[in-house]
Amino acid sequence: MRPTNLAFLKIAKRAERQDDEVLKKTFVDFGSVSIALSSIDHQVVFGRRGTGKTHLFSVLRQLKSSAGELAIQLDMRNLGSAGGIYADPTVPTSQRATRLLIDLLSALHSRILEHAIEHDNLVNLGLAGTALDEFFDAHSSVKVIGTTTLETTTAAENYFAAETKLGIAGPALTPSLAAGFALNESGKEQVSAKKTVTGTESYRINFGSVGSALRKVVQTLPNQRLWLLIDEWSEVPLDLQPLLADLLRRAILPIGGVTVKIAAIEQRCRLLIPDPSVAHIGIQLGADVSAALNLDDFMVFDNDERKAVDFFKALVFKHVQAALETDPSANIRSESSLISQGFTQSNAFDEAVRACEGVPRDMIHILSLAAQRAGVETISVGDVRTAAQQWYQASKDAAVSAHDQAKNLLTWIVDRVIKERQTKAFLLESGVRDGLIDFLYDERVLHVLRKGTSAQDMPGKRFHVYGIDYGCYVDLINTARAPKGMLDLGISESDISVIVPKTDFRSIRRCILDLSDFYTQQTSTAPQASLDL
Repeated sequence: MRPTNLAFLKIAKRAERQDDEVLKKTFVDFGSVSIALSSIDHQVVFGRRGTGKTHLFSVLRQLKSSAGELAIQLDMRNLGSAGGIYADPTVPTSQRATRLLIDLLSALHSRILEHAIEHDNLVNLGLAGTALDEFFDAHSSVKVIGTTTLETTTAAENYFAAETKLGIAGPALTPSLAAGFALNESGKEQVSAKKTVTGTESYRINFGSVGSALRKVVQTLPNQRLWLLIDEWSEVPLDLQPLLADLLRRAILPIGGVTVKIAAIEQRCRLLIPDPSVAHIGIQLGADVSAALNLDDFMVFDNDERKAVDFFKALVFKHVQAALETDPSANIRSESSLISQGFTQSNAFDEAVRACEGVPRDMIHILSLAAQRAGVETISVGDVRTAAQQWYQASKDAAVSAHDQAKNLLTWIVDRVIKERQTKAFLLESGVRDGLIDFLYDERVLHVLRKGTSAQDMPGKRFHVYGIDYGCYVDLINTARAPKGMLDLGISESDISVIVPKTDFRSIRRCILDLSDFYTQQTSTAPQASLDL
C-alpha cells in the first residue's frame, strides 16, 4: 500500500482518542476561531458531530495551561450518577437537574484537587485544601424530607444487700442473746432515646455558599483564573438542559475569575425556556453569555472554495505527518507533495473537500475509505465518490432509515429538488424550525450552505440555502440502489463516476420548499399507510 494511503488509514477518527501532543500538532485554526474562543467571556460553541469541538477545546485547554492558568475539560458523557438517574422519569425533573449539577461540581472539585496536588509548587496546598473542603461541603449537602419518630428506651437496674447478725452479748455470768438484721438497698435507672428519620433524600445547593467557596478556590490558583470547558453538552437529556443551564448561571457564571465555555449541537440543545415568573430559566445567548460561535458556518466548499481547500490541505497534511512520524521511509514534506503523491490530480483532493461538506471527521473517513479502495494506486475522483457513498451508507443512511418520518421527508425533498430541479440545493425560509429538518441536518444528510439569501420571487424574505449531502446524492443517483422510478436522470446504473453538480446559487433562487406541502401530503396518505400496515 502507498505510504500516503497507509497514513490516511492510520489517522484517528476522534479527537478524544489522541493524546494532547498529537492534537496540538494537528490543529488548524479556521476563521480565527481559537482567538475568539480565548476571550474571558462565557461562550457557547455550536457545531455538529465531527466539526472539531472537542479538538478545539483540547487545544484551548493546553493553551491556557501553557499560560499558567488552570483549564478543566469535562465530558458530559462521562458524568453522572449510577443507574441512569438523569433519565429516570420517576424522579422529579428539578431533582435530576440538581443531582447533575452536583455531579458536575464534584468532578470540578476532584480535578482542581488533582491539579493542586500535582502542582504543589504553584498552588498553596494549605490555602487550597481549606477552600476545597469548604467548596465540597457547599455543594454536597443533603436534606432528608419526611417524618421523624422519637423512640425512648428505659432500662432499670436495682442492687440489694442484706446483713444478718446472731451472737451472745453481755457479761460472761449473765449472757444474753442478741440478734440483728440489716437490709441495704441501692439501685440505678438508665434512660436512652433514639430518633428515627424516614423520608427521601433531597439534594440542595446554596448558590451563595457554592459561589463564595469556589471564589476562594480560584483565588488560590495560578493567575487566579479557572477555565471550565464543558464538552458534549447535548448528551444531557433535553428536559434537563435549561435547568442545568440555569443552575450554572446562578452558581458559577457570576464568579469572577471563572470562564465557562460550552460545546453543543445546536439542534439538540435547549439552553433557555420562558418562565413569566422569573423572565426565563436557563442561559440567554447574548445576555448571560456572549454570542455563540457556530463551527457549521465555516469550511463549507460552496461558500468559499479556495478557503475550504486550503484549510483541508493543512488539516490532512498535519494528520499525515503525525501518522507517519515514526516511518523513516515517508517523504511527505509539504502539502504539495502530499497532493502529488496521494492523488491522481489536484481536483481529486478538491472533490474530497466537496464530499465532506465542511465536516473534518467526514473528510478523514472518506479519505480512509478511498485509500482502502485505491490500495497501491493514488486516489482518483472515482475513488472519492465511491468512498463518499460508502461513508453515507455506513454512518448516515442507517440513522435516516430508522426514522420513518425523516426518511419520508428526505424522499420528498429528493423528488422536489433532485428529480424536478436537477440540483442538490434548495431554499427554506429563515426562522422556520422543523424537527425533521433539524434531524436530517444533525445527521449531516442536509447541510446549510448559506444563510440570509433572498429569493427571486419573494422580496423581503430571507432564506437559508440547504444542500443534500454529497454522499447521499451519489447514493441516490446510483440507480442500482435508488427506488425504481424515483430518479430518472438518464444515467447508466453502472456509471458511478457521474459528476455531482456544484451549487449554482442563482439557479436555486426559485427552488423554495414549503414544508406544509409535505405535511399535508403525509396527512392525506396516513389512512392508506395504516391500511398497508
